[in-house]
Amino acid sequence: MARMIDQIRASKLPSNMMQFAARGALQVPPAENIEILVHLAVNNKVFGELARMTLAGWDEKACLAAVSDPKTPRDVLDYFISPDNLRPRLLLPLLENPSVPESQVVKVARSAMRDTLDIILKSKRAMSIPTVVDVLKSNPYLTKEEAKQLRTPGSESAHQAVAPAAPVPQVAVREHNAKSEAPAVTAAVATGDPAAANDLSSPSEAEGEAAVSVYMKEHADDIAAEGEKPFQSIGGALELLGQDYFPVVDSAEIPEAPAPTVPTSSPATKPEADKQGSGKHAAPAKPKGPPKRENALQKINGLDVKGRIQLALKGNKEERSLLIRDGTKVVALAVLEAPKLSDGEVEKFAGQKNVLEAVLRQIPLKRRFMKNYIVVRNLVGNPRTPLDLGLGLMKNLLIQDLKNLSANKEVSETIRKLAMKMYKQKLDDANKK
Repeated sequence: MARMIDQIRASKLPSNMMQFAARGALQVPPAENIEILVHLAVNNKVFGELARMTLAGWDEKACLAAVSDPKTPRDVLDYFISPDNLRPRLLLPLLENPSVPESQVVKVARSAMRDTLDIILKSKRAMSIPTVVDVLKSNPYLTKEEAKQLRTPGSESAHQAVAPAAPVPQVAVREHNAKSEAPAVTAAVATGDPAAANDLSSPSEAEGEAAVSVYMKEHADDIAAEGEKPFQSIGGALELLGQDYFPVVDSAEIPEAPAPTVPTSSPATKPEADKQGSGKHAAPAKPKGPPKRENALQKINGLDVKGRIQLALKGNKEERSLLIRDGTKVVALAVLEAPKLSDGEVEKFAGQKNVLEAVLRQIPLKRRFMKNYIVVRNLVGNPRTPLDLGLGLMKNLLIQDLKNLSANKEVSETIRKLAMKMYKQKLDDANKK
């Protein structure tokens, strides 16, 4: 029985079936579905664009299986290693696949950015190709240490020198992920904090303390310059948390939060005196019941700069989501150094409008963050991202995201126009192949 891809190549399918094929909706094995989509994306002018969009959002596990298999057709491998369609997580298996020609590996090396460079340095096959090593020596994103190691004679020795240095962040990430799977139930029970119970990515206390110590030492001058600057959220608290975050209380209890807690020496005589007054001091005089537990925002409001930095590095997910919007730069940047910080949180930070520009500039400086395509895409699509940063990251976007970006009226006109230009160029290049 002939495969469906053979019928499509022979143009034997009706138009409605071709549309199903371009949407990836045919009942065929995953590998054949990908082969069909690639064929349409490269060779079909009618359904090619739809097929390319389908491929851009295709299941990553299925793509990973395809690009890892030496038996995968050459045109499929060529499609996924093309700079226009390349996904960071697929690059390493593509580089290691012997069916991918060395010329394609060299082509990737020529245009490698920092995140791509990290992956190439981990590939034994790529680092065994002398031309790749020569190309990488002139890469502007290469660190001095990596450049020095690459200049050691012999490609094999160069690989052995560089390979151990590159995976270090990944090892740390794996160790962090392993630790983050252990629930922080003990801490949540001890503090009675449900927010802490929801934050299951909790490294050891010693790790948090170490992070605080290092950060405090490295930023001592900045911390001293800020003095006792209070917490001020970029955009304001209501916009930050939403009106539903704050509990509804009786009007008589409203003054309880701002009222001073000093007059506690004579609780027995205060209530009577306050009842005769205007009622402004009625709430703090009530001695009944235990004190109300502070929410995260109230807790943060009571801390100075050093206290907020410690919370940013040791606190839970909810507290980090507030502190990332702190108007004090040294506090907001501390969140990005937190041992418990997850990739999902950084994805959200990259797309947030109410953060300091310094936060958005700091994210691309972290190798771990820039290996995440969603982080890159969110940064480019964030209207608050500095123009120079957004323009520099655009070339990493897939064709579908470029098209979406060109229609995003929130970003600058410069970004939109360039996105449309790049989209058309990639579309034309794909049609010519």
